[in-house]
Amino acid sequence: MNRLADAVSPYLRAHAGNPVDWWPWGEEAFAEARRRDVPVLISIGYATCHWCHVMARESFSDPQVAAQLNERFVSIKVDREEHPEVDASYITAAGAFTRELGWPLTVFATPEGRTFYAGTYFPPQPMVGRPSFPQLLDAVTEAWTQRREQAEGTAAAIAEALAARPAAAGTNLPDEAALAAAVAGLASHEDPQFGGFGGAPKFPVATVLGFLAARGAHGDANADGLVRRTLDAMAASPLRDPVEGGFFRYATQRDWSDPHYERMLYDNALLLRVAARLGSREVAEGVARFLLEVLRVPGGFASAQDSESEIDGRRVEGGYYKLDADERTRQKPPALDEKVLTGWNGLAIEALVEAGERLDRPDLIDAARGALDELLERHLRDGRLARASSAGRLSDAVPTLEDFGMLAGALLRVATATGEVRYAELARQFADAAIAAGAESGLPFAAAGGADPVLAARGLALPLDPSEGAYPSGVSAMGAACATLFALTADPRYSDAARAAVGAVATQALQSPIAFGATLELATRLAAPLEQLVVVAPEGRADDPVVTTARRMARGVVAVVTPQQAAAWSSAGFELLEGRTARDGRATAYLCRDFVCRLPEVEAERLASQVSEPLGG
Repeated sequence: MNRLADAVSPYLRAHAGNPVDWWPWGEEAFAEARRRDVPVLISIGYATCHWCHVMARESFSDPQVAAQLNERFVSIKVDREEHPEVDASYITAAGAFTRELGWPLTVFATPEGRTFYAGTYFPPQPMVGRPSFPQLLDAVTEAWTQRREQAEGTAAAIAEALAARPAAAGTNLPDEAALAAAVAGLASHEDPQFGGFGGAPKFPVATVLGFLAARGAHGDANADGLVRRTLDAMAASPLRDPVEGGFFRYATQRDWSDPHYERMLYDNALLLRVAARLGSREVAEGVARFLLEVLRVPGGFASAQDSESEIDGRRVEGGYYKLDADERTRQKPPALDEKVLTGWNGLAIEALVEAGERLDRPDLIDAARGALDELLERHLRDGRLARASSAGRLSDAVPTLEDFGMLAGALLRVATATGEVRYAELARQFADAAIAAGAESGLPFAAAGGADPVLAARGLALPLDPSEGAYPSGVSAMGAACATLFALTADPRYSDAARAAVGAVATQALQSPIAFGATLELATRLAAPLEQLVVVAPEGRADDPVVTTARRMARGVVAVVTPQQAAAWSSAGFELLEGRTARDGRATAYLCRDFVCRLPEVEAERLASQVSEPLGG
């Protein structure tokens, strides 16, 4: 029975033709394992994962391997991007067996879903230090049939460790000295020859660049120099596609060469935001073009573009990207993973708005708003948010905290750029629900719809996953949205929630800043005086120099509204915009610090001088 043919996930559909009797993630697969009294193979990957493709060709397409799996296991295929909570739970469990965590993730579990062995890629033939996949299946079968009590004991111990994992450890917020020390720690790992951090493989660590850019905007010259050197090195390297402008996922060599050629939405969204903040116009416009011309699909932005393509009839990794613009017109481009993820789309929409504001590109703001409207139309049905869709079909995966947090950030950014308060009202609803859900279990935030129900039923859902990896965690994303809501409303609930989000993981973040860039960026915002700028511009004055000057402000929250929009914001409870009017029909700026505002300003040069003053000024 082919259970994957109609899956929403392109990754699952790509495995539909395997001889393996795959099941999608769900209760039915575990019920079947209980009925047959066999262990479960949980194979986790994603559509643009190179080694996932390799293992699929070598093992999952092999009839003999498939026969082993079908006879001895119930096999579940999971798209980690569709079900990030499932991936987070099982990759945490896998850490008990291997330090080489990644994808494909290969997990063997009891019919109750508890892990008793895990690894990553396994080859078809044994290699030094690594058994073949058929050998592994034999060993797991032997453990299950001959040493079952031991296997179940291991599984129970790991499940208990996951359940006992502390959700949060409250602490004081990092102060200026601690944040400066985090920058120094990152600088100590800078590659002085090729830029970036550490050796090979080398990742863009875009969240860390966001932290450094924020520190630079707040006057940290060391952070500013470090982020500019890093971005310049990556932009001039093989990590960036010179034709279409997007960045690849990572480089296998220290000098950024020999990249893994998949291009991820989250990397490019976060790097666009950094480039725009630093004023790197050529880099930012190239990434924005890649998002809008390559990844844009009906419903939003595709999650990634594959590394492999057919070049003159041969499937080659990276071959397409080695061609020039003219040669590419004669080849079929690598496939997109057209899965539209709510959270990652939020990152892209927010980044496009920032680029539009900083680079004076109103067309990018318009494009972001169009993508947001389309995403909301498809993913918000009867007040319920969807995690993912493909070709207009909604996934049954539950939305996670990252979806609510990243979408709230995008809603607020579009709201302040366009003056449309309805977007901010929806963001406030998401934040209120996340705060309320978190309060029920003593957390800063939680997803309003609860955890993945299959994990939750087995006690395997992580209470709070602050890990940031390549993009912000749901905790830091919602914390950032709440920091913006506080700046707009003066409601201390939002400030308290943002501070609790940072406090929950501050100790970990300061010990390992390379892994907590988004948390440290939020900590930078919270440690500095709050800057707010409202510009009230009459209709038809959107290109006024006061408006363009305001939108380039490097710090704080900026809102540009018409007089009518300012009144709508005020009546909706956004205190910052109360009483804001345009003076004498001119665009009028109100610059505030911690809700204490200067006199209204109508001259762009004077406003530019004010916003560039040190924070203590």
